[in-house]
Formats: sequence, structure tokens, C-alpha cells
Amino acid sequence: MLSIICPLYNEQAAVEPFFARLLPSLAAAGEPFEILCIDDGSQDDTLGALRRAQQDCAAIRIVELSRNFGKESALTAGLDLARGDAVIPIDVDLQDPPELIPELVAKWRQGYEVVLARRSDRTSDSWLKRQSAEVFYRLHNRIGEVPLPDNVGDFRLLDRAVVAAVRQLPERRRFMKGLFAWVGFRTTTVAYTRAPRSAGHSKFNGWRLWNFALEGITSHSTVPLRIWTYGGALVAGLAFCYGLFITLRTLVVGVDMPGYASLMTAVLFLGGVQLIGIGVLGEYLGRLYLESKQRPLYLIRAIHDTDSREP
Repeated sequence: MLSIICPLYNEQAAVEPFFARLLPSLAAAGEPFEILCIDDGSQDDTLGALRRAQQDCAAIRIVELSRNFGKESALTAGLDLARGDAVIPIDVDLQDPPELIPELVAKWRQGYEVVLARRSDRTSDSWLKRQSAEVFYRLHNRIGEVPLPDNVGDFRLLDRAVVAAVRQLPERRRFMKGLFAWVGFRTTTVAYTRAPRSAGHSKFNGWRLWNFALEGITSHSTVPLRIWTYGGALVAGLAFCYGLFITLRTLVVGVDMPGYASLMTAVLFLGGVQLIGIGVLGEYLGRLYLESKQRPLYLIRAIHDTDSREP
């Protein structure tokens, strides 16, 4: 059986066109399926749209979270509740085409445990988004402990063994792309062209994407901490050399009056370097603080099955 995981947040307008394309694609895949729709605390009528779709398809299971926990937590909830032998996360905005699912399943049948859907053409995204994504992947893969496949989002097929491995990872601050890459397993790739959104708008603005990138880097690399160790040693070495130069010049030519501008420049520069270093330390310390609380990643308000049983 296939489990399709769909995290949703304020996607009322996208629900109907999504199922209109998803259901024929699943039928073409030739496997029994369930569709797990994770309503991540939507404020519009997303839940109502899902309940209406459920009346026409008994395979739809709706998981209503108690509030908005974020996409990574909603995706984790789907992985925890999925019952299929293979799991496919997909967004409902139709930028990732459901028609690719039969091809993902075919690769899985060939023995691959992870089938990645790689965006070979992202012209539907803005130039800034494409460039920032390229910079992020290049930076992450240079300093991260496990490289991320570039231009690959959450849309992929995961074998049940892979899902079980991901569920063993206990961290609360989750960067799912990094976790998927970390567990490994036999992997292949299928390319596709990324389409424009079918309805609504992206929930990730520039600020959230920036914080998401920081989350990805700090989740899987300690290189930023090491950089400030080397940076501090470099600044200390330069300061020692400059102090030695001042001492020798004073012995040779006598004492002169140092300039106020150069002094303030040095003080402000070093102060700025120290604050940035403290900020990097704070980022990692904040992760430790949040991990130590051991709070659940999500809370479920209700599960809406076709038999109307709700916990």
C-alpha cells in the first residue's frame, strides 16, 4: 500500500484541483493507497474542503493538529501515522506533479528504497528564489556532514524501512531534507519540471526562508562554531603583531598620539566580530535549550476517518 502525506496550511482553494489530479495518478500507479491529509492549524476552510473531498474518496484520512506547528512537524505526524509500504510526501499546490507518482513507484519496484523527485527546471520560481536556493545547497554541501541532493524538496518516495529509520531520530528541531539525506539507503532520482502554484500563495516569505536555511545549516554542521574559533585566533594573532609593531616603533621613534578614528574603528570592528560570534553560539545554545524540553513535535486534535471515529 502507498501512503500519500499532504501537509496543509490555509490551502482551501488548492484542495479540489489537487485531488482531481492526484486520484487518477494513484489509480495509474496500480497499488492500494491511503491519503493522509495533515491540517496544520489552518485558519480558513481547509478542513471543510478536506471533509468534502473525503465524502468522495474513502481512502482520505484527515489529521487535524491542535494548532499550527509548522510543515516539518506536520510532515513528521504524517510519517508517524502512515501505514503504507511506501510513503510519498507531496504538497497540494501542484508545483510537484502527482502524475510523477507512477514513475516513483516503478523505481521503487526495481528495488530502490528512496526515489527522489529532482526539479530539473525551476523557471516557475522567481530569479531570487532560484539563486538563493542554489547558494544554500552549495553552502550546505560544503560544510554539512551529509550532502543534500540539490533541487530536491520533500516530494519523494520512501520505503517503509526508510520511514522507520527517520522515526528513530529524536530531535525536536527538525530539518526533514537533512534527516532524509542522513539515513541514506539505496537512492535514485527522477527529474521533473516544477510548475507554478495552482492556487493560493507560498507560506514561506524571505524571512522564513532565511531562518529555514539557518535551521538546515545548524542542524547538520558545527563548522560555523569552528569558523569563529579560527577567526578569533586570527584576530588575536593580528592584534599581537600590531602590538609588537607599536612597541618597536615606540622604542625607535618615541611615543606619538594615536588617532581617534583608527581607535574607534578597531573597537567597533572587534565588538562586531564578538557579537556575531556570540550570536552563532546563541543559535546552537538555543537548539540545546529547545531539545532539553522534550516537548512533543505536534498535538493531534482529531483524526477524521470515513467511519467518523475521532480520538
